Amino acid sequence: MPTHKKRNVWLSAGFFFLLVFLAGCGAAPVLPFLPTDTATPLPSATFTPAPTDTPTVTETPSPTATALRTPPALAGIFQTELLNPLDPPHPYIQDTCQYLHDKWSSANSAPGTVLMPIMFHSIGGETGGDRISEPDFYTLMQALHDDGFQAVTTAQAASFLESNARIPPLSVMLIVDDRRARYYYDTLFRPYWDEYGWPLVNAWISLDDSITAENLPDHILLEAEGWVDHQAHGFQHFPILSDATDEYLLQELQRPIDFFQENFHKKPIAFIWPGGNFTPRAAAMARQLGYELGFTINPRGPLMFNWVPLSDAKDPGRPSWIPEGPVNDPLMVLPRYWDTDAINHLAEVIQIGQAAAAFAGQNKAAEMEYYDIVCAAALGPIP
Repeated sequence: MPTHKKRNVWLSAGFFFLLVFLAGCGAAPVLPFLPTDTATPLPSATFTPAPTDTPTVTETPSPTATALRTPPALAGIFQTELLNPLDPPHPYIQDTCQYLHDKWSSANSAPGTVLMPIMFHSIGGETGGDRISEPDFYTLMQALHDDGFQAVTTAQAASFLESNARIPPLSVMLIVDDRRARYYYDTLFRPYWDEYGWPLVNAWISLDDSITAENLPDHILLEAEGWVDHQAHGFQHFPILSDATDEYLLQELQRPIDFFQENFHKKPIAFIWPGGNFTPRAAAMARQLGYELGFTINPRGPLMFNWVPLSDAKDPGRPSWIPEGPVNDPLMVLPRYWDTDAINHLAEVIQIGQAAAAFAGQNKAAEMEYYDIVCAAALGPIP
């Protein structure tokens, strides 16, 4: 028998005996794998993504926008028919927020507070021109007291006009022009200082001459006593004209400062214009040198905080009164009443203050709301 046939016979016999042996052991027969034309598909796997660390975003509703507050319109400057129509009030504070803050602060002067500067030139003899008789002088002073006026110094007036610092509701400045011997002050004005505490302002001429030399020691004592408040009235006391040179202006404005610092140990803060004459250039130079106030001889009306009656043009009916408006600095060209006529305007001044107070009260709510919306964030609440 060929060899390969013998090998097949032995393989067949071996396979047969293996099956018999497994059957005898009780094991299930293992059949050879037979491929088929169709296969049963495995079930599809379901994929669940693993959790991640990214949080789930939940939409938050947008907040409702706060409605913007509209500032109310502010009323214009207080007007009064008691003034000459050609002498309208001029404001001078540009910052509305600062103005309202100072106007309504409880620490300051109440709206309607008035300041009445009065010029005294010569006292004695018969009343007329720039002179008032002694009886008329005493009548005026008694009327001021009876109506409730109280006198203030230049520093008090400046603080009031600049920032509404507290002064009496009816205030007056008693300004004596030029140099006088001490008895003039002691006889005429000292009794009002002793009884009412009324200070006096003296417009002092600083030129060194025999009159100054004679009166100066007494005036140094008056200044030291605290009731005579000296302020500058020029050096040579010549009127300031439009053709004045810068050298002349500097002499008239700076020399009094030097004189005051040497003799009165203070710097003057007010310049009382000699003869009432001033120019825009002179007023600007005075401001640069540190003067805070300037006074004319034009009796246009009383003063209030941020309220100065001035004229912007020449008035044919009052040709000698220089228009102050072109100076563009109301505090350097303040009006003054004449002593001979002041008593005729006391009731008018009081009425202007009362009307201004009522006007302010009518507009207070709007001004406070405006301040709260526009100003409070920067300046804080009004005290």
